[in-house]
Order: sequence, then structure tokens, then C-alpha cells
Amino acid sequence: MTQKKIRIIGVPIDLGADRRGVDMGPSAIRYAGLNARLQRLGWEVEDMGNLYVPVPEAREIKDKHLKYLPEIVKVSEELQAAVAKALKDGTVPLVLGGDHSIEIGSLAGVAAGGRCFGVIWFDTHGDYNSPETTTSGNIHGMPLAVANGIGARELTKIGGEHRKIREQNTVIIGAREIDNEEREALHRSQITVFTMSDIDQLGMKEVVSRGLKIAGDGTEGIHISFDLDVIDPTEAPGVGTPVKGGINYREAHLAMELVAESGLLLSMDVAEVNPILDIQNKTAELAVGLISSAFGKRIY
Repeated sequence: MTQKKIRIIGVPIDLGADRRGVDMGPSAIRYAGLNARLQRLGWEVEDMGNLYVPVPEAREIKDKHLKYLPEIVKVSEELQAAVAKALKDGTVPLVLGGDHSIEIGSLAGVAAGGRCFGVIWFDTHGDYNSPETTTSGNIHGMPLAVANGIGARELTKIGGEHRKIREQNTVIIGAREIDNEEREALHRSQITVFTMSDIDQLGMKEVVSRGLKIAGDGTEGIHISFDLDVIDPTEAPGVGTPVKGGINYREAHLAMELVAESGLLLSMDVAEVNPILDIQNKTAELAVGLISSAFGKRIY
């Protein structure tokens, strides 16, 4: 990384999910000492506060297959502009969610101006559903598909009518719960998926090293999307969709340390911290630790 300035953008959105609480994620992460931790690592931190997001109770669901679509479109458009400006200004955008629908605006912002970049998507889920395949209508299960031009045009056109990612430079790490039709769609794509079984067999170092090579091949840098539900619930209880058998504490930190060592980090999003379901802000504190590792913190 050549930049030494981080711009934090909070997106307190839970419109993309069924469970309330992730709207408090940005505040919980900040309360866990994020800004001070990054400053101690030598980064200049500019915190832009939070984008405005309406609460679900004040809105009506108009399409059960695309819940809160107009509201999510508006937030995503604002986030796209904020991320694009951060990169134009020579800073590293760090987006704090909120549910994982934040990736719609964030990836569109990174792609602004025709930037060629790779994506590493740390997540239990594929987030590759569409209005036709979703069983819940929750848009936080669709952002990777949207970034690849699949889904409602209101979402795919944010930031322009082009695909925001390149399949051959996109990697999912830590998958362990993927819907059947979502799995088939991913198989038809060129996206690389490393499941928890792959991590068990190969080890986290090998998986992330391969992921960095794939995502970084011929690109200007890498966007990291980190959904805290990729971590085992014993370590990260404060998430909306916990699934047993996730990566452990040291595996998660090793992954972020390898990202930092690569020098490829262009932007980062952290999603799905839910303080209502957390234990003494444990998950938010873990998020701060992982962000710190991604931005250069070392044990020794």
C-alpha cells in the first residue's frame, strides 16, 4: 500500500436483512477503538461519520423478492459516490456496515473510472442470489451477483451500466452455506470459491495466497469484503446469520496479515456486526483487530 490515509465511511443499514441490529454495527466498531488503533499504526484517519439510512419501520416493503429496494438503491448510490471520491482523493476507503448490501455501492465506487481491481470475499455465504433465486427477498444475499451484472437493473446500474467486478479476479473464501441455485450460478461463473473444506485441507495460508494471486493478477489492487459471519460463532457471536464451523481467530488474523503483506489492499468493507446479538462487544472488537491486521499490525 502506498497510501497512508484511511477514510472511514459508516453505513448503518439493516434494510437488506431480516434481523434488526446491524445498523448499530458502525457505532460498535468505532466504540471498540478503531480510529485510535489505526492511528497507532501510523495511518491518518478521516472519519466521515455515517450515511443517512431510513429505518425499516418507516418504510413499506413493495416487492417481497426485493425488500426495501428503493431505499437500498438510494443508500447505495450515495455510498458509490463516497467510495469513488475517497479513492480519487488518494485515500483508502474503509466502509463499516451494516448488512452486506453495502457491497453494492462500495464495489460500484471502487469500479468508478474504469478501475481494474480484484475482490476477495470472506463470507459464509455466496451472496450470489437474484430476485429469481432468493428464498427470503433479502438484498444482503445478492450483492456479489449485482456487482457481476445479475439482478434488478435498479441495482446493477448503480455507478454505470457495466459489470463492477471481473469474475476471473474474484474469490470467495470461507463459504459453508450456499443455496442450491446460487451454487449452480457460481459454478457457471469464473468466480473462484474456497470452502471451509478447502481451508481444512489446504490451510488458511495456502488458500489466501492462492486467492491473492487470483485477485491480484493484472489488477491495480484488491478490494476486501469481510462479513463477520465467516468466523465461527464461538469467536463472533454478534452476527445475524451465524453458522457453525467457521474460521477461527488466528486463521482470520493470518488472512488479514497476508493481505497486508501483499501490498495490494485498495479498499475494505466490514459487514454484519450485530451488537444486539453480541456478548460485551466481542464481535466488534474482533472486527477492529482484523481491520488492524489488514492495515499492517503485526505480533512482532
